[in-house]
Amino acid sequence: MTTILRIDASARQARSLSRMLGDRFIDRWQQAEPQAAIIRRDVGTQPPPAISEAWIAAAFTPADERSAQATATLALSNTLIDELEQADVLVITTPMYNYGMPAALKAWVDQVVRINRTFTFDLGRGDRPLEPILGGKQLVVLTSSGEFGFGAGQLNEQAGHLLPHLRSVAGYLGAKDIHHVGIEYQEFGDERFEKSKAEAKKQVAALAAALSTD
Repeated sequence: MTTILRIDASARQARSLSRMLGDRFIDRWQQAEPQAAIIRRDVGTQPPPAISEAWIAAAFTPADERSAQATATLALSNTLIDELEQADVLVITTPMYNYGMPAALKAWVDQVVRINRTFTFDLGRGDRPLEPILGGKQLVVLTSSGEFGFGAGQLNEQAGHLLPHLRSVAGYLGAKDIHHVGIEYQEFGDERFEKSKAEAKKQVAALAAALSTD
């Protein structure tokens, strides 16, 4: 049985395009695998707190040496990492805000990318001392953006920091590759937007079908 962890990052709910793509992906997956387990974490409406000095100190203290207060400081982080560990497929639905990821999604990333839980650090490894602990997961990123042309060689290639950031941390989330489907032109609201939305709907259904039967 597949376990899917769905992370929703949009501040919008009913009008959210990224959430709509997430619904479509999950619906199509469950057509192929009705028994799939879905864990849902809505950081868009319930964002995790930003990490603090106390959080950092607790994370870098060995577990058997942490005080009760330090253990409590990491309680949410532990829960979020436990959810991630269970997942075979991680689905992140997110808008692009100001050319990057929403603060709520960044807060989730900061809570789960944690030493001795999702990566190890050993200077003996030379130039790459960080080593991911998790692995074997599929990462699906479903996005929406008000502008357009964030792909290689396109108009806004240098301005889009959402996907590059997620690619940089994907290994610490347990994934090697990103499957991406996105809607562009939202702020224009013209025929290009409608075409982008229609194409994304087709792509996300096809992606769910392909991954669920792989």
